[in-house]
Amino acid sequence: MSETSFDVIVIGSGPGGYVTAIRASQLGFKVAIVEKSELGGVCLNWGCIPTKALLRSAEIYHNMQHADSYGLSAEPSFDLAKIVKRSRMIASQLSGGIKHLMKKNKVSVIPGFATLTPGKTAPTVNVDGKAYHAKHVILASGARARTIPQAGLEPDGNFIWTAREAMTPDTIPGKLLVIGSGAIGMEFASFFSAFGADTTVVEMVDRILPAEDEDISAMARKSFEKRGLTIKTETQVKSVKTDAKGVTAILSSGGKDETLQFDRVILAIGIVGNTEDMGLEKLGVKVDRSHVVVDEFSRTGVPGLYAIGDVTTPPWLAHKASHEGIICIEKIAGQSPHPLDANSIPGCTYCHPQIASVGHTEAQAKAAGYDVKVGRFPYIGNGKAIALGEPEGMIKTVFDAKTGELLGAHMIGAEVTELIQGYTIARTLETTEHELMETVFPHPTLSEMMHEAVLDAYDRTIHF
Repeated sequence: MSETSFDVIVIGSGPGGYVTAIRASQLGFKVAIVEKSELGGVCLNWGCIPTKALLRSAEIYHNMQHADSYGLSAEPSFDLAKIVKRSRMIASQLSGGIKHLMKKNKVSVIPGFATLTPGKTAPTVNVDGKAYHAKHVILASGARARTIPQAGLEPDGNFIWTAREAMTPDTIPGKLLVIGSGAIGMEFASFFSAFGADTTVVEMVDRILPAEDEDISAMARKSFEKRGLTIKTETQVKSVKTDAKGVTAILSSGGKDETLQFDRVILAIGIVGNTEDMGLEKLGVKVDRSHVVVDEFSRTGVPGLYAIGDVTTPPWLAHKASHEGIICIEKIAGQSPHPLDANSIPGCTYCHPQIASVGHTEAQAKAAGYDVKVGRFPYIGNGKAIALGEPEGMIKTVFDAKTGELLGAHMIGAEVTELIQGYTIARTLETTEHELMETVFPHPTLSEMMHEAVLDAYDRTIHF
């Protein structure tokens, strides 16, 4: 093959793209990856990883402020520039790691923006006036923050931020408005409020974190309000206007308008797939509300063209994109991977307190026709949680009463983003309540609550 001819070309080097490229190389394909910006995509550079670095700083600062409760003393202060610098250094380190992985796995990196035109067995990939050919082209171009220009909800790099601008703030706003209460919105609300911002969160529906179980949403709201956040649900932002002093926002709820002043606004109202200006329409690729429509093996319907990750269907999560890419390339290689079960993909929100879930909520399970058994166990009943000084939280399980199948698990509290994988594995193994009850959980650990939440669903809980 020539330098412009490959078996597989992946467009986009985020967690979907680079993982797919590595797996393709492992399977013996000659692989290239096209990236218009930094290797690692939004996740490693402007999303998952740098935000967690910021939130870690907020967590430590919070603990320093409560040192006395642990018998310690501290005089907490912070340097915002250093906090941001640490986050950026971590992102840079990981992006460099992807460069190493590409070289190690003999993946050719093509810098630039890719467009697609009709080809013989798959679309031709054009980058900076040069044509590249492959038997298979995998689109992993990701997504960007949604904006609403007509309402003034468009980032200006100064007063109105998306997640990207919020990751490199030059100041902690005195008054901050966060529009949207999903994972991104609540993570930034948690970060800025920890460092003193008077934070208001606005959500159009009747509860925050609307994708989570209702019990978890309710507990989260109570916790955030206890920490000083103002939360306005069933509220719409009619408009925002900026001037030299800041932002004027008109909020509407129950037919009444309210005008409030803020120093900064963060938009967290969803994402838009990166599908424009690539030639997808001329190829006949079906795009639904900015996201590419694919089948269970990521095929677009256009011969030789596939799509994975945030540019396709939800959930829009990095680990979903990675797994989706592996399924896609293994199917191309003639293997027999199982189609992705979106309901078994865990979701994590790294606010304080943390939130994690997998599978059906209680309401979803009932709506699907299941007769359910529900178990709950509070953090206050766990010795390790009390010893950590983290007695606030809950673990909830949802089972099929007829078969014992674990339909879903939902958590709020310290380190639940690490705990959730236990239930995720249980779902993958099609574990029932019997196996979970018979499993020995180590003491003292937070994981014991996972056991107790199962026991509680069957009226066998021990410690509460």
